[in-house]
Amino acid sequence: MKIALFSNKTYTQNFMQKLNESYGHKIEFFEQRLNPETAHLAEGFGAVCAFVNDDLGEETIEKLSEGGVKTVALRCAGYNNVDLCTAKKHDIKVVRVPAYSPNAVAEHTIAMILALNRNLCRARSRVREGNFELQGLLGFDLSQSKVGIIGTGKIGEIVLKILKGFECELYAYDPYINEECEKMGVKYLPLDELLKTCNIISLHCPLVKQTHHIIDADAINQMCDNVMLINTSRGALIDTKAAIEGLKSGKIGYLGLDVYEEEEELFFEDLSNEIITDDTFARLLMFPNVLVTGHQAFFTKNALEQIADTTLSNVAMVERGEECPNQICPKCV
Repeated sequence: MKIALFSNKTYTQNFMQKLNESYGHKIEFFEQRLNPETAHLAEGFGAVCAFVNDDLGEETIEKLSEGGVKTVALRCAGYNNVDLCTAKKHDIKVVRVPAYSPNAVAEHTIAMILALNRNLCRARSRVREGNFELQGLLGFDLSQSKVGIIGTGKIGEIVLKILKGFECELYAYDPYINEECEKMGVKYLPLDELLKTCNIISLHCPLVKQTHHIIDADAINQMCDNVMLINTSRGALIDTKAAIEGLKSGKIGYLGLDVYEEEEELFFEDLSNEIITDDTFARLLMFPNVLVTGHQAFFTKNALEQIADTTLSNVAMVERGEECPNQICPKCV
């Protein structure tokens, strides 16, 4: 199939080209993000390949349909950026990569917990300047810490397995209980109880209507003082302005973010020579107890290989008219 791949980066192209040797698709790579202004670039292509921050709203889907596109292949798990009902109306199939190296995201989560707890970023900066003072670098033992995981899918499960090795007290909230987590001794709690109980809370749930701003001002007020909050899932799970107020009051003692609810205009781009005009994001970066990474938790060799392989396989199955297990089938009125 002829595929227009948007939001291309060198690493994306390298892995896609390597894995495509066994599929034989004709791929054209575009650095531009997919949105209503760039959708015309896909004219004449059978499929578009899009990433997490591309805009696949109604207007984009309409223009893709006009250009003959019949397949949207997401090289990510999330699909809240896609107007599925408009895609269905135009008989455009939407496929995704539901899972890719969950260990990558889980391990990045643990890295953020350790870096925040032991003040590794601050310590590195001090040592590079010849400052070996320990004041301000005090951490705490993870052993016996009460850790709460919101969302116990595969990534949340792996995070819990790793934390069990640290001898943490493990708690979880999820509408659907994961039996493997229960076997590890994880105790499921209602959300409000988990917020009150745990001094480390990590988010691992999808972004849907029910989870949008699941961590808001009310949730933060219920948390333990000096709580550590980690989000390597989806940015809009946290109300950023509420989190900033929590940081200012001391309710949040540590904040680790690999995602941000307004990241579309920031992440995956080099803005080092530009002024960041997002005042909320700029305010976040001013706190010494905040660690932000640019949506890189997924970014391992293993994950990129799996993303490329699954994406290209999805397109091949659609092209052959086969039922694709990774197709998203919306229920539209």
